[in-house]
This record gives sequence, C-alpha cells and structure tokens, in this order.
Amino acid sequence: MKADLKQIQVPIASEMTEFELKFRGLMKSKVKLLDHIMNYIVKRKGKQMRPMFVFLTAGVCGEINESTHRGAALIELLHTATLVHDDVVDDANYRRGFFSVNALWKNKIAVLVGDYLLSRGLLLSVDNGDFKLLQIVSNAVKEMSEGELLQIAKARKLDITEEVYYQIIRQKTASLIASCCAVGASSVEGNIEVVSKMQEFGEKVGMAFQIKDDLFDYGEEEIGKPVGIDIKEKKMTLPLIFALNNTDWLEKRRIISLIRNKSDDKKAVNQVITFVKKSGGLEYAKEKMNMFFQEALAILNQFPDSQYKTSLEDLVSYTIERKK
Repeated sequence: MKADLKQIQVPIASEMTEFELKFRGLMKSKVKLLDHIMNYIVKRKGKQMRPMFVFLTAGVCGEINESTHRGAALIELLHTATLVHDDVVDDANYRRGFFSVNALWKNKIAVLVGDYLLSRGLLLSVDNGDFKLLQIVSNAVKEMSEGELLQIAKARKLDITEEVYYQIIRQKTASLIASCCAVGASSVEGNIEVVSKMQEFGEKVGMAFQIKDDLFDYGEEEIGKPVGIDIKEKKMTLPLIFALNNTDWLEKRRIISLIRNKSDDKKAVNQVITFVKKSGGLEYAKEKMNMFFQEALAILNQFPDSQYKTSLEDLVSYTIERKK
C-alpha cells in the first residue's frame, strides 16, 4: 500500500475539516426526531472518499472554492439518501457495522429521511445557482437507480453477459465516482472538455473499484465483507461470468442450478466459489480491474503535476489495494 487515507488527505486537510463542519450544519433540522436521526448518520460516516475525490479533482483542475464545497456536500447528501433508501430496499439491518436507519426507526421513517436528504441537496444547489453541478449529480442518481434495477431484472434470469455486467457497474457504482470528479472539475473550470475528461477518469476508477468489491466475495482478503454474499443474492459478478463462459454446457447448467435453487445453502455457495477459483475467474477479474486502473491513470497523467495530482493517484491506488 503506497499511502493511507490520512497521507492522501494532506493537500486538502483544511478543506475536509471545513467540509465536515458545513455538512453537519446542512444536516440540522428543527424537527427533533429528524435531527436525532441526522446526528446518528453523521456520527457513522464512512471513509469520506467521495468528498476527497471532489476536492482533489478540483485542486488538479484549478482553485478550490465555495462552489467546490457545495458540490462535495451535494454529492454526500444525495449519496447518503441513496444508502438510506438502499437499506430499505435490501431489508438490511446494518450499515458499516452499525444499525441501519430502517432497523432502528422502521422503513417509513427511513424512506422519509432519504427524501429529506435528497431535497436538502437539491435546495443547496438551487439556492446557490449551482445548476451545472446539480445536473451532473442528478444524472448520477438516475444512472444508479437504473443500474440497480437492471441488476435486479438480470438476477431473476441469471443470464448476464460480460457486456451487461459492465453496463450495470458503470451505472450502479462508476457513475457516482465519475460525478464526484466531474463536480470537482466543473466547480473550478468552465472548459467542458476538461470536465468530461475528469468524468471519464472517475468512471474508470469506479469500474476498477466495483471489480475489487466483487473479488471480496471470494474471500480474496483477510477482512472485508462476508464471503459468498453476492452468490446468495444471485448477483452475477465478473469472476462468475468468466467462469461460466469458459466451461462446458453441463457444468454451466449445474452451477446455475446451484445459484438458482440453493443459494441459501453454505455448501452449495462454497461449491460455486471453488468452481470460480478453479476456472481462473479471479485472475481474469483482477486483469480487468488493472486495465481500468491503468486507463484511469493514463487520463490523469494528461494533467500537470501537483500535490493534488499525486494524492489523487494515491487515492486511485488505494481503491484497488484496500482490504475492505
């Protein structure tokens, strides 16, 4: 691991501290219950990688300003809203090791909290005339919803091709990181070409990030999410798609039958994992992950050297070298 998140944050340390305070301010509400829930959400924040992408990209492209701060807050508000709604959709009781909002306050309140966060983000942009930033982020939320729905539709049939898989992860995961980078660039730079270059950079990073996530399902790291979760949820990820495409018809039918009918059975899930490992599915996925990683760096290398660029490179490396 080249750098940890603390080192990566050095050029934007003051921005991140300021962001934290402003974000807490945005989460305040006069409704006591809502304020209580907002405090709970703020205290359980994750690694803050999205705001880091916004600030570092802005630093690479120009001077970080108030619009950059609002862009970072907008993304974090809309992203948090989608997570709260996701936990309702998935019936998930935990988020980052803590109880989810729906587990503590039930679905109805969780849905309304997600709606509140969405409207907070929209108003922040509209009140400040940040229409370009709002367009970028709203588009990402649309893409994420479509990607999730496409994945659900395909999970029923278990007939995902590699091409469709890339479409799902491009929409579901990469679109958000792409929007972070586009927002960062757009907040400091009027040139459409620069903004779309940064958006493409973020998309490549997001693709690599999601493939890395898929590899955790096969116990590729000592820590990370529990093994076999994707298989249990009938999610067709790259290692499995490759393995199924490179086996004979009979074996393919056997594995699909295990996923379709026995995905709750630990023994069946382990059989699928063993099949994927033997078929070279993990090596293939790592190869594709590194391809997206190299493509992202090639785009970033078109920008002049700076401390922001170095940190952004390290952040990209971190996304594919992380252990969870």
